[in-house]
Amino acid sequence: MSNIVPIIMMVGVFYLLIIRPQGKKAKEQQRMLGELKKGDRVVTSGGLLGEISGIKDDEIVLLVQEGVRLRILRSAVQGLQKSPAAEASKS
Repeated sequence: MSNIVPIIMMVGVFYLLIIRPQGKKAKEQQRMLGELKKGDRVVTSGGLLGEISGIKDDEIVLLVQEGVRLRILRSAVQGLQKSPAAEASKS
């Protein structure tokens, strides 16, 4: 019986330090992907930077340069690109 208490405590620590933060991060990523809209500047998991010019279901059309559009999966979007103006206002 006394050997079970440390094991239960270890599971609790793993939950608080590893499992729970990962779940929160996954929920935040899903929320961000669901709120994407035309005109947002994004970064893909492959490192491409561009502006969303169209959205259809699980597919996004990304404008990476004038006249260059790429079709990517919505799940390939890693995050929103921080604008230079927002970075300058923080400093």
